[in-house]
Amino acid sequence: MAAYKGYEPVIGVEVHCELKTASKVFCGCSAAFGNVPNTACCPVCMGLPGALPQLNTEAVRLTVQAGVALHCDIRRTAWFDRKNYFYPDLPKGYQITQNDTPFCTGGYVTLYNKEKKIHLQRIHLEEDAGKLLHRDGMTCIDYNRCGVGLIEIVSEPELSDPAEVREYLTKLRQALLFAGVSDCRMNEGSMRCEVNISVRPVGSQTRGVRCEIKNIGSIQFAAKAAEEEFHRQADILADGGVIEQETRRFNENTGRTETMRKKESAVDYRYFTEPNIPPVHLTESYIAEIERQMPKNAVSWKNSLKSDYGLPDEDVEQLIQSPNIVLFYEKAASVSRYPKLTANLYIGEVIPRLAEGEAVPMDPAHLAEAANLLGDGDVNSTVAKQLTGRALREGTSPAAAAKAEGLFRIRDEAVLLPLVKDAIAADPRSVGDFLKGKTAARKRLLGWVIRQTGGRADAAVTEDLLDRALSELQQN
Repeated sequence: MAAYKGYEPVIGVEVHCELKTASKVFCGCSAAFGNVPNTACCPVCMGLPGALPQLNTEAVRLTVQAGVALHCDIRRTAWFDRKNYFYPDLPKGYQITQNDTPFCTGGYVTLYNKEKKIHLQRIHLEEDAGKLLHRDGMTCIDYNRCGVGLIEIVSEPELSDPAEVREYLTKLRQALLFAGVSDCRMNEGSMRCEVNISVRPVGSQTRGVRCEIKNIGSIQFAAKAAEEEFHRQADILADGGVIEQETRRFNENTGRTETMRKKESAVDYRYFTEPNIPPVHLTESYIAEIERQMPKNAVSWKNSLKSDYGLPDEDVEQLIQSPNIVLFYEKAASVSRYPKLTANLYIGEVIPRLAEGEAVPMDPAHLAEAANLLGDGDVNSTVAKQLTGRALREGTSPAAAAKAEGLFRIRDEAVLLPLVKDAIAADPRSVGDFLKGKTAARKRLLGWVIRQTGGRADAAVTEDLLDRALSELQQN
């Protein structure tokens, strides 16, 4: 991004990502999204007197998996801390988190085009808070989310423009998805981000006053929020003003950032070690086993798709959006004679119709079937797309549907020859132009036949019949 009014942004991102565990991080309550409000709660996650937390070891494993996927150093001994603050969605009055000893430190995310590494400060495991629901002039609280395990991933302030924010979050989400750490469904709040941004004169190494934009619910909005906040701060400084340290929100309707609260000094959260959870010790063999069992990552998938199926980069990038998408393609391509056509139909007719994180509701063999019909010349591209869409919506076999509805390409000369003769009779002007040496007239006659068959006439067979018929006219 070009400088604006002589200033450039310095951007860091914090991502909160809920882990893919069946139960919460310190109790046995369901961690599923969409439960009836306040039905997935217990004395532990509500912080009632005498209730003691018990660590979910699956949450620890997934945290370490995230660290491995993002090239972090894994701490061998870690413990939990209490972060003390009062807010209606935090019934305990404190959050169990990791302050001094996160499970993962360091690591990086590599951006697409620049091969630039955005380094990470840390990944730590903590519990989520509840959710405030504002409706009918009231604020209600759903405590179901209290205690759901999440990881916080904190980047270094190395992002230099909103486009990099978009790339960073896209690559980070991709890495977490392929590592099996989270479903990362931003529409359900299982991945949320905060953008920290300051500005400085171009070429300066001194950072300006930082503002934090909280609870952004999509990657596109994160990039827009970064751009808007950069311009806001640069405008203030260019006019001789002063940036105030504050926490802001991004208004999705106006496209502007708005003040939530001033933050003139750091909040004293009075951290201290969580007394009810002992230190966690990770052995070398435990970490090595996690590394051994790591799922295939996006880079490995990218390389295998290119080598196994000869797909171009632009197709591969579409296919490695998530494990669900690429695994479906591999199943379809393995039974298709035309993997490139399979990818084209999948990218054009199926992927855009999938909800975020959705498993593909279609038989992979049906996608391969549609590609084979197109590759073999049995149907044209328009029909192949229609058959693919129908298979996605209704689960119908493309071959069966094409046969039942007469959609196969017409190659029978006995059917096409009368149509060729009708074209010649119906358009004497084009015939005359052709006989005078205007070869473009032949295309008009061919188009007439194809239109009469609804695009099903085989072009090669029709052209051959037309050439023979026109040749006879020339000889006469």
